[in-house]
Amino acid sequence: MDGFLNLNKPQNFTSHDCVAKLRKILNTKKIGHGGTLDPSATGVLPIAIGKATRLLQFLPTEKAYQGKIRFGVVTTTDDLEGDVIKKTSAKHLTLEKITPFLKDFIGKIEQIPPAYSAIKQDGKKLYELARKGQVIDIPKREVIITKIDILHWQNGDFPELDLHIFCGGGTYIRSIARDLGEKLGTGATLSALNRTLSCDMMMENSLNFEQIIEGKETENLSLINLDLPLKNLPSIYLNEEESKKWCQGQKITINNNLNQEFYRTYNYVSKFIGISELIINEDITLLKPKVVI
Repeated sequence: MDGFLNLNKPQNFTSHDCVAKLRKILNTKKIGHGGTLDPSATGVLPIAIGKATRLLQFLPTEKAYQGKIRFGVVTTTDDLEGDVIKKTSAKHLTLEKITPFLKDFIGKIEQIPPAYSAIKQDGKKLYELARKGQVIDIPKREVIITKIDILHWQNGDFPELDLHIFCGGGTYIRSIARDLGEKLGTGATLSALNRTLSCDMMMENSLNFEQIIEGKETENLSLINLDLPLKNLPSIYLNEEESKKWCQGQKITINNNLNQEFYRTYNYVSKFIGISELIINEDITLLKPKVVI
């Protein structure tokens, strides 16, 4: 089996749990995922099977999340999985008061990732250090948020705001919830998270475990073609002679005016054969096989 699966990750499963379960369902060991989701989060988890695992690094990084932010509550993990540090009524908050602050989170911004995250520092994951009670100086990181849509507002002592956030890779929605709460002076935490887009795979086309099991048992499970999620990369087509040399690991001289680093590569009968890397050596432009499928 070679291809991708668009898994709808259930709650209380780690991304690693999902991979382990799919290895048993599909009876294959060569499986990986295209972007970690917190155990409490749900939604799109891109799964690579067989040769697709070699293409994970080339998948598009754009993502989208539906997040629910609860105001008046601050936790150690910036979501409901952590211990409550502070809890004070935010009943006075209204959507009209919050809306002007949302523009501060759009564009290229800096954010501090949660202390409880899988980011590594000195070879150790931050959540491992945090659990030991170590004080961690977490450096800011630059992320891109392209759009924030307001979905729903719920009044109350601890009001909640549902947002649909479109962003680049590496963005922490928990950090957005925490920082928005700080701007408003009430504190806030993320109370629910659902990923709706990742690696060009959308929620509406995702499959849950039950559907995958049924598809496997009825021999009706279709994987996403190897090249389909790679539309972020430009494509190039080789002639018969070039195809043969390329598949043998040889560099190909290209006369085209190319300027991208990586290319989806197809042979002379338009079959996807892997990823090429562009090498410009003085006046010669070469295509080097990066991943041969």
